[in-house]
Amino acid sequence: MSQPKEEGKSLFTPGYTRYVLGVLVVVYIFNFIDRQILAILAPAIKLDLGLSDTEIGALSGIAFGIFYATLGIPIARLADRYSRVNIISICLVIWSLMTALSGFAANFWQLLIARIGVGIGEAGGSPPSHSLLADYFAPHKRATALGVYALGIPVGILFGNLAGGWINEFFGWRNAFFVVGIPGIALAIVMKLSVKEPPRGYSENRVEEVENVPFSMVVKTMWGFRSFRQLSLGAATQAFVGYGAIAWMPSFLVRTHDMSSGEVGTALGLIIGICGGAGTFLGGYLADKLGRKDVRWYMLVPGIGFLIAVPFGAAVFIVDSLTLALVFYTVPAFLVNLYTGPTFGMTQSLAPLAMRAAASALLLFIINIIGLVFGPTMVGVISDVLQQYWQMTDVESLRIALLVCNFVYLISFVNFWLASKYLKEDLAASIAATEARTT
Repeated sequence: MSQPKEEGKSLFTPGYTRYVLGVLVVVYIFNFIDRQILAILAPAIKLDLGLSDTEIGALSGIAFGIFYATLGIPIARLADRYSRVNIISICLVIWSLMTALSGFAANFWQLLIARIGVGIGEAGGSPPSHSLLADYFAPHKRATALGVYALGIPVGILFGNLAGGWINEFFGWRNAFFVVGIPGIALAIVMKLSVKEPPRGYSENRVEEVENVPFSMVVKTMWGFRSFRQLSLGAATQAFVGYGAIAWMPSFLVRTHDMSSGEVGTALGLIIGICGGAGTFLGGYLADKLGRKDVRWYMLVPGIGFLIAVPFGAAVFIVDSLTLALVFYTVPAFLVNLYTGPTFGMTQSLAPLAMRAAASALLLFIINIIGLVFGPTMVGVISDVLQQYWQMTDVESLRIALLVCNFVYLISFVNFWLASKYLKEDLAASIAATEARTT
């Protein structure tokens, strides 16, 4: 077994390791700002360009999601062989430029092309980042580190809502795309110049030679773990509800409660940023803490969260009071984000060294095909169908579409509960296989 640490000493100080995590968090924040801003701008874009709910849903779902999910796989294959730092930096430039170009769109098809470009760039963000963090942080700290990394989601949504809402209100939706897109290019330069590429397997003090592992082998290996099958399906159904809600909550609040874009951006930004951020961090922290005694807690912590979130999520769309709706929304905003650190942490722990970025891409592919592609799109389709065939107003049709999708969280709970049953056995099998390959 090779030793990646020089004479038993760490190649990186704890401070530098935390710095790398911080940079990757900021990159992920920009990822979600550029992704989320469309949702807060959707009412203004719908009015200006004359779009239907199905078209708005497609911009958030199919246009972005298909390319984001599928291209993540070949990019991750490159990340398992070449510099992950370079790949992240290049992709950050691409998605930032395409976000800025979204502000020039004059019709649905031009905006569709721009959103496809954002999806292509963002496909190279998470898989290489997960692989980097797996090499910087040991297995017993990995869920916490990935939970901190995933804070980019609620914080990005926070700033995306705030910036998009208020810039749209004062300067228009086109300028909002310009303002949030351009700074990402400067961040890419910082990433390239200051983040070092660690040896693969560094955190576990073992090195596996870089191999061109066929993706079919990655799928066979990871899908062979029953726990991975269940956690990936559980995360995907969570994403189906989550991405649908993130994409359509601004429109729901504007239509149902007559809020302005700035008011919606502030309310949702604070709720998702604070409550979602707390859930994202605590999910990884609690899983690492409880998981030391019983590894099943890595799956039970998020599973229980999904179960409790269901009635509160339903109440958001049932009550007439805006205040009550926002108060109820804080509960699922916290609970459904418990899954992130444990899910991605366990995926990295199950995956062989030469497959870690690809394993992350496989998980993201499953999550995003089911969640990102179909979640926002399905809400829009259901809403349009209810308007067309049941003669509902756009207010009631969107309310029912979101309410129905909320109950998919029950499927997420069942899958994470099943994953907890198989996790200990699968981790032991993975460790044994890794030992055999590196000795």
